[in-house]
Amino acid sequence: FSKASEGSVKLGLRQGLPKGLAMEATVLCLPFGLSWHIMVVGWSCTMVIKAERFMLSTLPITFGGMALGSALSNLKYFSEASSAGERISEVMKRVPVIDPENMEGNTIQNLEGNIEFTHVEFAYPSRPENIIFRDFSLTIPSGKTLALVGGSGSGKSTVIWLLQRFYNPLSGEILLDGIAISKLQIKWLRSQMGLVSQEPTLFATSIKENILFGKEDAKMEEVIEAAKASNAHNFISQLPQGYNTQVGDRGIQLSGGQKQRIAIARAIIKAPRILLLDEATSALDSESEKIVQEALDRASIDRTTIIIAHRLSTIRHAYNIAVIWNGQVIETGNHEELIQSEDGLYTSLVNLQKSEKQKPTDQVKKPEIQITSSILIMDGNSASSHPSLSKASRSSSARSMAAVVLDDQKIPVPSFRRLIALNMPEWKQVITGCISAILSGAVQPACSFTMGSMVWVYFLQDHEEIKAKIRIYAFCFLGLAVFSLSVNVSQHYNFAFMGEYLTKRIREKMLSNILTFEVGWFDQDQNSSGSVCSRFANDANVVRSLVGDQMALIVQTCSAIIIAFTMGLIIAWRLALVVIASQPLTIVCFFTRRTLLKAMSEKAGKAQDDSSKLAADAVSNHRTITSFSSQERILNMLTKTQEAPERESIRQSWYAGIALAASQFFTKCAWALDFWYGGKLISQGQITSKELFETFLVLISIGRVIADAGSITTDLAKGSDTIRSVFTILDRQTRIEPEDMESYQPRQITGHVEFCRVDFAYPERPDVIILKDFSFKIEAGKSTALFGQSVVKIDGRDVRSYHLRALRKQIALREYVYGISLEMSETEVVEAARAANAHDFIMAFKDGYHTWCGDKGMQLSGGQKQRVAIARAILRNPTLLLLDEATSALDSQSEEVVQDALERLMVGRTTLMIAHRLSTIQACDMIAVLDRGKVVEKGSHSSLLAKGPAGAYYSLVNLQRASSISECIE
Repeated sequence: FSKASEGSVKLGLRQGLPKGLAMEATVLCLPFGLSWHIMVVGWSCTMVIKAERFMLSTLPITFGGMALGSALSNLKYFSEASSAGERISEVMKRVPVIDPENMEGNTIQNLEGNIEFTHVEFAYPSRPENIIFRDFSLTIPSGKTLALVGGSGSGKSTVIWLLQRFYNPLSGEILLDGIAISKLQIKWLRSQMGLVSQEPTLFATSIKENILFGKEDAKMEEVIEAAKASNAHNFISQLPQGYNTQVGDRGIQLSGGQKQRIAIARAIIKAPRILLLDEATSALDSESEKIVQEALDRASIDRTTIIIAHRLSTIRHAYNIAVIWNGQVIETGNHEELIQSEDGLYTSLVNLQKSEKQKPTDQVKKPEIQITSSILIMDGNSASSHPSLSKASRSSSARSMAAVVLDDQKIPVPSFRRLIALNMPEWKQVITGCISAILSGAVQPACSFTMGSMVWVYFLQDHEEIKAKIRIYAFCFLGLAVFSLSVNVSQHYNFAFMGEYLTKRIREKMLSNILTFEVGWFDQDQNSSGSVCSRFANDANVVRSLVGDQMALIVQTCSAIIIAFTMGLIIAWRLALVVIASQPLTIVCFFTRRTLLKAMSEKAGKAQDDSSKLAADAVSNHRTITSFSSQERILNMLTKTQEAPERESIRQSWYAGIALAASQFFTKCAWALDFWYGGKLISQGQITSKELFETFLVLISIGRVIADAGSITTDLAKGSDTIRSVFTILDRQTRIEPEDMESYQPRQITGHVEFCRVDFAYPERPDVIILKDFSFKIEAGKSTALFGQSVVKIDGRDVRSYHLRALRKQIALREYVYGISLEMSETEVVEAARAANAHDFIMAFKDGYHTWCGDKGMQLSGGQKQRVAIARAILRNPTLLLLDEATSALDSQSEEVVQDALERLMVGRTTLMIAHRLSTIQACDMIAVLDRGKVVEKGSHSSLLAKGPAGAYYSLVNLQRASSISECIE
């Protein structure tokens, strides 16, 4: 992250110098113009040109130039807006190759659902050299179920993406009822399909709203029926807010199985003619899988259905099974037909699963392997709930969880001094920039004083004396111009230097602190990935503007005010006091405007966070949105987040405009008062006309400076909110401190784990108790499986007493595959990839281990991502191994090899395994069955089965036997 920020710093520094020159160009207009005007008028003047005429011609030009200079200082905003507008325009004008809003194309009135792939060739646009399909042909009759079988990365999911026209084939055609889908209306085409993908994606809204993505105009009764059909109604009804429960960012408040069932309900409510199931039941336990599978079987009746599954038992009753290998269909037929071919690939896949299920526990060979002290976590679900257990380590009750959430609402008072303190490493630039700003602030009073003195020259009677003095004043203006150029360039460069490095430092500190926060903090809606990313982007930019631009202007303004007031009091103190006394009227008006703009900024900031969160969800889940043609729904949701803040901003904009108009009114009234009183002092002989013009122009120019400073009240209002937001992150203390030096720092752990009467509830739902009086022991060096739903001690010591950073350095978490190169190191990475059965498919890519994974590993299949994650975790060579559905996304061949690698890795290690598939846990030393947060049974596979029908484990095994996988207990 630090290296990535360096590019932004260098770009900002390159902009600092040109920006100073551009800003100074507007400032130089006045002294250079005055110098030229004075020379021309002074040398050509005669006694015919009187002083009053000179003033009438010069003063309007002077004040007009000052106003123009003030306006030109805001050109940077137009430049930034123009640059941003170009990028926005490019996006808006871009017409996608496959436009979902294009209403051209045909529709089929009575769709039957016959699908045919004819000689299709395809490669993903990001990897055109890697051909997925070559001469791919496949036929799916109307109302029948087709199952696709093959290894990970063979192209099974690609069939679904092509059918929904996420991509166009390079050649060949895809026909629907004999019509090429390229000739059909895209929105209508996708409306006929219901998708349940391998990795279910939910939006950060309520359960009801997520289901309604399938059918926007559905009634509540339809939502409930769809939830019942997917076996989701019961668990939804048990939640305090039922269907209005917020699922959190990417559905983090729900388990993997719960998310999958909501995704199934979303597809069922659509009542599609074509049903697409990509590992639709992969994340469900045996009981839920049986019920959901029955629901899917009912939903598949009279519908064309495409099923992708690694568990061959779920597709045995499919009308047709197609085996895909190397981008082609090499076998087709039903289960009975394919199993007859002893040398067939399908038969070998079935035999692999049978042999894995029939493998006796005592036949598992576990060679010795050297152990290093670490903990390995492998999670087969992209949003497993288990990592959130760390939140409970500070508390044994749901009430304390709620208290933690309340504590996080304490917001620090924004401190500009603290912000500047972060810039102390750049103290040289701070001093140089401030001195330059102070000197720059002196330019305006000096220029005004020189002009006021110069006016007096035109009242002289001697023409030669006028010329001589004008020459002096002309060179004074020229000198001020050169001086202003040097100090302004220095000012802008040094403040740009300060701003860029402060921005970089704040981003690094924010990220560093955020990475220490407990998982429960991220569960809160306001801390979703979209909101956090918005803070990184927007808050840092506002801080840069605050320090790089606004701070310079503030120092410059203060300098100008002090110098001008001092000069005015020295020259004509009576008049100066009157002029100075009138300035607070302007200041009060601008302060009122600032207060109004601050309120507007807060509302706009909230709307921006909400919009960013929604936009982040939309971009990360764009395939789901595209599949359900929900673009308009997302736009409507985005519009709703903007409506209330927009109305309030418009109302307060009127007030801000009135305040600005009042400030202008009082400014002109003050001028009238100044001239009246100045004329009175001249008539009384207390001041001269020269002193009048000098004092008036010096102090009036400062009124303009104050007005310019008032124009930044919007940025100052945003800056105040931003500083508060930044220090809220920087000051927050995580509830699970990773750097507590008084805690225990283990050099090596043996792996004895114990849960002692644990109570747990998630902070966002403290009234839903997950674990109640949960007690459980895991012996060191033994493997234990948790079957069902899932003070903790390690090596006999309370886990809360451990130094968290030292403990987590021994943890490897399987979660997302990041959008970076696959290469980390050479030899160790290759060996880990081989152990995870990932080396072969990696080397098949053109760039091998340098292949770019894409956002969240989008360029890889589910099985490929799982194997890369397993390889990443194997590198840790851990002592404590945590496996949460680690092989759930693998096909039979890959699962056998990876399972064998994991079993070798388990030797001598304390292993905790969570699984829905019984075949993966038979070899465990102990199996614990959980129900409603408590351990109801524990023992080995054989001892639990010996309890007969009365045992909970036996009942779960029978459910899988009823699903045609009785091989696992025979």
